[in-house]
Amino acid sequence: MKPEEDIKALLDRFTNIINGLKSCGKTYPNKEVVRKMLRSLPKAWEAKVTAIEETKNLKALSLDELIGSLLTHEIRIK
Repeated sequence: MKPEEDIKALLDRFTNIINGLKSCGKTYPNKEVVRKMLRSLPKAWEAKVTAIEETKNLKALSLDELIGSLLTHEIRIK
């Protein structure tokens, strides 16, 4: 995540990368996509990432649910 980026911009960039990889034949299971998204967040988001990892089942968490949670957190901190 770039310093000036918000979650929506990060998601757009992330989706473009994932779709590009799919077009090259590389696919990731949902669990890996969620983990990659969490790892892409900056240090300032570490507490939220930890909370998600501890309270959610990452195997069952969809990318949409994760983005919803991150958007809600972003709105609260702004």
